[in-house]
Amino acid sequence: MFSSVLTGITSSMSAVSVMICLAASLACGLIVALTYRACEHATKSFSVTLALLPAIVQMIILMVNGNLGAGVAVAGSFSLVRFRSLPGKASDILIIFLAMGLGLATGMGYVYFALAAAVILSAVFFICAKASFLDADPACRNIRITIPEDLDYVSVFTDVFGRYASKSSLESVRTINLGTMYQVEYTLHLKDASQEKNMIDEIRVRNGNLPVICSRAATIAAEL
Repeated sequence: MFSSVLTGITSSMSAVSVMICLAASLACGLIVALTYRACEHATKSFSVTLALLPAIVQMIILMVNGNLGAGVAVAGSFSLVRFRSLPGKASDILIIFLAMGLGLATGMGYVYFALAAAVILSAVFFICAKASFLDADPACRNIRITIPEDLDYVSVFTDVFGRYASKSSLESVRTINLGTMYQVEYTLHLKDASQEKNMIDEIRVRNGNLPVICSRAATIAAEL
């Protein structure tokens, strides 16, 4: 079942074998793209990329099959490509690697293996994306506070965090505005998420109404 449909080097491949591989690549790409679109807010451009990526990788693998020199040349040309888009989420990187892996499998002729892997891994991805037990803790927050340099960032908010959070830890400190201010980041586990606004109001009184950013860990990390 998992044997390759390609029996020779590139020059001796039949048109039927190539078309089978291409059809399998497109099928795998559609499975991956539709699954990701059902789990994430993917744009049309990204969905089309996922649908066609296995076929493109498969075409490249077919062209360099059995030719070491061509493989090195292709690897060198791809290293010149610069990605100018913003950094993606971990799930974006995962799904791109999955699409490329399926393209490698179909490019080597293992179409049944690629189709089975596309169905199984897409199903696992869908289950994990929809499973509630993998969701982030709704009471966990990262909070970034700007304070004047004359305030002691170690203890200035200790009593405030003690009232609103069951756990708190100082994650990072950096100077801003030519060293006249500090920007401190804490991780908090709120006792009651509905009291978040009251906590921020008390922090604003302490830091002189300077900026306060309270968000989930993944959001604030992406801005750093």
